[in-house]
Amino acid sequence: MADGPTDPLAVAAAVAAASAGSYARIVATLIRVTGDWTLAEDCAQEASALALTRWPADGVPANPGGWLMTVARNRAIDVLRRASVEQRRLRELAVLTSTGAESGKAGDGEIVDDRLRLVFTCCHPALSPEARVALTLRTVCGVSTADIARAFLVTESAMTRRLTRAKARIAAAGIPYRVPTGPALAERLPGVLAVLYLLFTRGYDADGEPAFADEAIRLARLLDRLMPAQPEVAALLALFLLQHSRRDARRDRDGNLLTLDRQDRARWDHEAIVEGVGVLARVAADGPYALQARIAACHATAASAEATDWVAIAEAYDRLARRQPSPVVELNRAVAHGYAHGPAAGLALLAAARAGGALDGYPLAVAAEAELTARRGDRERAAALFRRAAEAHSGAARRALLDRAAALLPGP
Repeated sequence: MADGPTDPLAVAAAVAAASAGSYARIVATLIRVTGDWTLAEDCAQEASALALTRWPADGVPANPGGWLMTVARNRAIDVLRRASVEQRRLRELAVLTSTGAESGKAGDGEIVDDRLRLVFTCCHPALSPEARVALTLRTVCGVSTADIARAFLVTESAMTRRLTRAKARIAAAGIPYRVPTGPALAERLPGVLAVLYLLFTRGYDADGEPAFADEAIRLARLLDRLMPAQPEVAALLALFLLQHSRRDARRDRDGNLLTLDRQDRARWDHEAIVEGVGVLARVAADGPYALQARIAACHATAASAEATDWVAIAEAYDRLARRQPSPVVELNRAVAHGYAHGPAAGLALLAAARAGGALDGYPLAVAAEAELTARRGDRERAAALFRRAAEAHSGAARRALLDRAAALLPGP
């Protein structure tokens, strides 16, 4: 049952939250049943648009995601009926419920989940790496085409054509909408893990939607059940659990971001930490996700910021830099060494990481230099660097950087 008439701004926020949390589920379910990517996306978007007109008068439903699924399903039924699509698909769609087609067990023991199928379909090797990422961002993460275009430095119309070609390639190549088995499962695994990491990051970012992080954890659990012998799958699940354990302590009462050293560790989800550490204990290898999970475990199990084992973290980043070298890994390695061996050591590694120009203009590199500079004692320069880093951010991240700068140079 819906609540009574609601303030339009509150309704808009409720629609945005419900759409973010349900978009991938609705699209994945409708793709499975209809086989039509465009229809599935259109129906999901139309359901959100209808909510904006209905909910102010009718009230926000008790199950907003279920309401969106029902409206999208009914819209798909109407379109298929008018198009005279085969009756088998129409009948299957007509009996679909918001929960009945989501998950379960197939007769052969395969884990059935429409969103996991969708991830594997987006990561099919028949698609180019760029197409896989773009299609995943649009379909699984619900990122707008305009935002994806900006990320790829192309026009929105060009990205629309690219996404259309990717969907057409799936249809033309007869790419099955399912989780593969045997060698094909292992072949597609790295791409799928990268997609889940992307999905989690979209939810864990300062101004991200937490539902994406929850969804990434749920899918990682399914994948771990499907592939219990794969160490990087377990490592990724452990990493998610350990990182997300801090979700309730990352902001103060005013919504401002809190750095690790300022968080109330009593508010961390200690059950998630225990679970994450237990999952990580199954991982003997030092793959990239395992190393990141070990770093997260050092933070999560420290009794206080001062008790954090920065030497172990720095050593883990050393191994990660050898296994998976990248400018961002080198940046984090510099910060870790700055805490383990002093700010001068961190600034030296940061300067080396910047030598090739890969970190030029990267706001997190500026913020890292600011933090290390502050720890070295040059408060004025550090404050200026924090303000420069804030220029590239908005929302909570921007406020946090400006607050850090202000704290370094208190007024009279």
